[in-house]
Amino acid sequence: EGPLGGAAFNNEFGRPNLAGYFRTFEQPVLDSTGNEFKGYHKPIMIAGGMGNIRPMLIEKQPIPAGSLIIILGGPAMLIGLGGGAASSQTSGAGSEELDFASVQRENPEMERRCQEVINHCNSMGNQSPIISIHDIGAGGLSNAVPEIIHDCARGGRFDLRKVHNADKGMSPMQIWCNEAQERYVVAINPESLALFASFCEREHCLYAVIGEATEEEHLSLTDTLLSDKPVDIPMSILFGKPPKLHRNVKHVKPITKALDFTNICIKEAINRVLSFPTVADKSFLIHIGDRSITGLVARDQMVGPWQVPVADVAVTASGFFAITGEAMAMGERSPIAVINAPASGRMAIGEALSNIAAAQIGGLNKIKISANWMAAAGFKGEDAALFDTVEAVGMELCPALGIAIPVGKDSLSMKTIWTDNGQEKIMTSPLSLIVTAFAPVKDVSKTLTPQLKYIKDSLLILIDLGAGKNRLGGSVLAQVYNQIGVDCPDIDDSGLLKAFFNSIQTLNSQNKLISYHDRSDGGLLATVAEMMFASRLGASLSLDELGHDVLSTLFNEELGAVFQIRASDYAEVINLLDKSGLSHCTSVIGKVVKEQQLTIHLGDNLIYSASRAKLQTIWSEVSYRMQALRDNPNCAKQQFGTSHANVLKDLPSLAIQLLITLTSSSIVFALSISLPNLSLDISNPLINFLENLTFPLSICLFISTAILSSFSTPNLF
Repeated sequence: EGPLGGAAFNNEFGRPNLAGYFRTFEQPVLDSTGNEFKGYHKPIMIAGGMGNIRPMLIEKQPIPAGSLIIILGGPAMLIGLGGGAASSQTSGAGSEELDFASVQRENPEMERRCQEVINHCNSMGNQSPIISIHDIGAGGLSNAVPEIIHDCARGGRFDLRKVHNADKGMSPMQIWCNEAQERYVVAINPESLALFASFCEREHCLYAVIGEATEEEHLSLTDTLLSDKPVDIPMSILFGKPPKLHRNVKHVKPITKALDFTNICIKEAINRVLSFPTVADKSFLIHIGDRSITGLVARDQMVGPWQVPVADVAVTASGFFAITGEAMAMGERSPIAVINAPASGRMAIGEALSNIAAAQIGGLNKIKISANWMAAAGFKGEDAALFDTVEAVGMELCPALGIAIPVGKDSLSMKTIWTDNGQEKIMTSPLSLIVTAFAPVKDVSKTLTPQLKYIKDSLLILIDLGAGKNRLGGSVLAQVYNQIGVDCPDIDDSGLLKAFFNSIQTLNSQNKLISYHDRSDGGLLATVAEMMFASRLGASLSLDELGHDVLSTLFNEELGAVFQIRASDYAEVINLLDKSGLSHCTSVIGKVVKEQQLTIHLGDNLIYSASRAKLQTIWSEVSYRMQALRDNPNCAKQQFGTSHANVLKDLPSLAIQLLITLTSSSIVFALSISLPNLSLDISNPLINFLENLTFPLSICLFISTAILSSFSTPNLF
């Protein structure tokens, strides 16, 4: 149910949900007598995004003595008091009272009101009333208020009872330390208070002037109700130099076992891999959140006329009439950490880059990384594994690629303990690095997608950055047979990854690439299958250049990508890849066919054949099963029945036609929409109403953009 809370912010706060990942993993630790597991009893949920900052607002300004300190947002509540004390403990080890006190709640409507107030201030540029702003998170006011004044070597005098309070029974400690969300600490000049208050009143947003900054670096908190001073200390006590934390950790060699795929049928393996949640359709996570709001979304998860969720990258435009924009993509390979933690970190970076490569960025130096670290700190071997992975990513790989990691988060308590029939059970997560890559986009209209195009004699090319190693450790194939393996994928040569990224960018700028999809969970088989799903076309594959072990060829998850090119461009493409040092990683693996069938050949033998509809049914059913558990099962069943009929019968796709007629003073719209079993012409009465009005051209185009974006139209630009 966690994603429902996240989706509330898409829908109520008004920010589109455009990218994500979904990971399931649980396996017993070998030789642990059945009481130790690797997995996610403590789930991970990632939320993040990017935006634009006006140049004059990048730096926080010094806070003069006498500046007003304001709490913007919701009231204090008796929640979040467990805070770091609860989240930093092993699940099952704390008290019930601490767990209850740590419960949070979301209020996206209040978040939206706060953001609107901030937007009003930002729109004033250099005249913004905000001098400095700080979000309220861990520690509540007890952390955020001292931090904002400490940044400028100031102290402060504050009145506890000025804080808006939704629970009058809270103690001074609870008011000062609770972690109620959707709140900010803001510093403004006294003469700006009337303007700031008008913004808050316009947006119906709570605010409270709780005190002022002082020249003396002393923190004074007065409680006028109890005639007391709960806090009265020098700032140096709060922000002194505590002793550095030292940990004595040891490496623990993971216990692993070689993979055994004896007597495995390729048909069964394909069915298992496509129906594994990490690979399968993620519609149940996507449909619940708005992905078109703002009207600036150029690429969301849904690809092609049939709106299949297989996109590699999310792209937004920087303006309604701009072709520049921003790209976001994720990368994560946590199961590999059970075998080799540093390799999992490197592969997470590599996957994020192979995803964001679908957008026209230019160079790797444009990309910034957000790194989110999750580990079971304190558990045997995990601290050393975390150190090694941070070093491998932050000190070696990213500097070699010329990429910075300016931001990130962590949670180092990924351990759960419980008792079953008197026996203690322990589950720790694999060391999990979740990477989000962000970059400016030069041309949003040139974003590549996995949607194949039927062009006679077009070719499918695989770039295999594993260079034929075909390592299966930690793969989905291993997981669906309850194994993990010994030898896992890794980035053995960062130069190959850099050459790959630059080559894709160059080929895209030269319009040589028709479609593109990176290789990730599920391997080559899942990559090609998803390209078929998005295009309702078939693919004929030949594995002759990739080796004779069919399972390792189809299901290894080494970094790489499959892309479609015209046969006439083959020589130029291969020449560029050769000059980039990628010729030994490049293979022609097949062609696109009109018949919606996947065929796989090895030599003269046909080793597998299945229809697109059959494969997509297997791939899609998991989303329905998950949705039925979470939502009303009857509604989920009806929705799946409709979409399943579309998959099987190949009904006409979503089609939108917009006819615009310009006159000297107005614009006339005619919009028709075709969906399976539905045809809609909204040119009357809506368009009749519009055509009788006189609009500036820019407003009319904005209206048409808004109408189209509400249907998540692909290739809007």
